[in-house]
This record gives sequence, structure tokens and C-alpha cells, in this order.
Amino acid sequence: MSDKYDALKLENQLCFPLYACSKEIVKLYKPYLDELDLTYTQYITMMVLWEHKQVNVKELGKYLYLDSGTLTPVLKKLEQKGWVERSRAKEDERVLNVTLTKAGEELREKAVEVPRRIGSCLKLDLEEIKMLYKTLYKILGQFES
Repeated sequence: MSDKYDALKLENQLCFPLYACSKEIVKLYKPYLDELDLTYTQYITMMVLWEHKQVNVKELGKYLYLDSGTLTPVLKKLEQKGWVERSRAKEDERVLNVTLTKAGEELREKAVEVPRRIGSCLKLDLEEIKMLYKTLYKILGQFES
């Protein structure tokens, strides 16, 4: 007979293995990102900028699923390091643009090996990785409005 509290067991929670895996994978990044003087949140922010060169804070938040309150200190730190510049849009002063600098572009060359290094730490074959990506992005897509 099933216990009425089975649904409350940690092992029966979908969110827990996602949370724990995320935490452990971010830990794997730490030594590689320390070499670049980046936190994980700074790293994913830079990834968006390496791809798009310039975005506004609202767009950046959509890409990263982060709010402006979280992004503001991250962007300030990246600006202090000389990797990005923040500026108000001329057409609408409420919009804050974030632009990759030359130094930020150069950081990309140093970071290019990070994904491969992380991938080599995970003991998954190519098919398992593809299946995991597909499933995670399917779930993530349900939260986009």
C-alpha cells in the first residue's frame, strides 16, 4: 500500500535531481572560471555577449532567466574588469545597453576551452547528451511566455 506522504519524499521530486545536478555542474566550472576571473553568472553573461555583441538588460535577462536586480551587480563587476560597457540608449533613456569591449572579446579566446573541459568531466556519451539537452530545453520552453 502506498503511503500518502510518498509524494513528499525527496527521491520522488523532479526538482531535486535537477537542482543537485545544476549545483554540482556549476562546481565543476569553478576551477576553470577561476582561471578567467569569472563567476558562473558572469560567464553565462559573457557567453550571451560573445554571441550578440550588444544587448539591453531586459534582453539579457530573458536569455539568462535572470532579473535586473541579479544582473546589475554582475554587469557592474564585468564593467569594472573592462569586459563590457553599459550605456543608456539614445532613443529611450530607460533602456540600458550592454556592449562587449575589445578586452571582453579577447577573453573569449581564453574561455573557448571551458565547454570541452567540462564535457570531459561528465561521463555521458553523445546520444545521452543530445537527449538530455532536448529534454531540458523542452521543459525550459514551457516557462517562456
